[in-house]
Amino acid sequence: MKRKGPQPAGLHRHVFNGQTMGTRYSTIIMSEKAQRDEELENALFAAVERVDKQMSTWKPDSDLMQLNRAKVGVWTTVPANLFKVLEEALAINRASSGLFDPSVGSIVDAWGFGATSRQPDVKSIREQLGQTRPPIHALLELDHQRQAVLKKAQVKLDLCGIAKGYGVDAMAEVLNAFDIKNGLVGIDGEMRAVGSKVSGVPWSVALEKPDYSKREAFGMVHLQDAAIATSGDYRHWVKVGSRTFSHTMDPRRNGPLQNNVASVSVIAEQCMTADAWATALMVMGAEAGLHVARAKGINALFLIRDGERLKQITAGPVFGATSSDEQADH
Repeated sequence: MKRKGPQPAGLHRHVFNGQTMGTRYSTIIMSEKAQRDEELENALFAAVERVDKQMSTWKPDSDLMQLNRAKVGVWTTVPANLFKVLEEALAINRASSGLFDPSVGSIVDAWGFGATSRQPDVKSIREQLGQTRPPIHALLELDHQRQAVLKKAQVKLDLCGIAKGYGVDAMAEVLNAFDIKNGLVGIDGEMRAVGSKVSGVPWSVALEKPDYSKREAFGMVHLQDAAIATSGDYRHWVKVGSRTFSHTMDPRRNGPLQNNVASVSVIAEQCMTADAWATALMVMGAEAGLHVARAKGINALFLIRDGERLKQITAGPVFGATSSDEQADH
């Protein structure tokens, strides 16, 4: 993101950052206060830590892992934040015909992307690969009044495709609670703009190029009261023989995604919504994903691998809706 240039008179730029969810969070605000706000800094840290403690699959005592260990047929009360994320996850699971699936935890572990193992488990992979699976909305029941969850079958939930986005939303809520009108919050590449940078000028955010070996910008987007999230094949992957497999799982085959989509970026009002749809559209693939995005009015940018080249196709007015034969090479 752009960080240079003179600041408007009377406004001060403050940056807060730290570690969370195995990566880093950051917040930039424009404020009339010259001094850093320690109370705000503590509230931002507490917000992301709360999400991590509730939804991490890397913390055995997280609320999500306790739910994973809960007995089938027994109602389990969960914290409000986790319940809210599960609601959104199930809604997008239905809307995406099951292709955003937070019940792929056992597959993630089998391929060495989870907390239990860093190496593929060939036996577990063979047992699961190609097996049919019911949609997650058929395996979980939510009780809004009691804020409780009932598992109808044994399932290992993994919210990595939505929790980070919700963590960004939680930081945006902190800014709103502190009556901060202009800010940019993010966890790794998931970002959300609160208001604009200054005087109606949007925040500029870099889109990462889907490169396996180095990190560099592909382009820029401008955000104002909106969020962006990206799902890609280039950040977390494993090599088996001569083949490279992404950490994104395809519930249709119970294994890693296999298509030529390098990344999908989605812009939405909430970052958790953008996060989940970016994953769903990537799993769908370029043709089906583009059709769904345009039908549902989702702002999405697909980067497609074509040999050594990248091609882009887009949906929605933010990225500029182009047809598949109007692709730009990079």
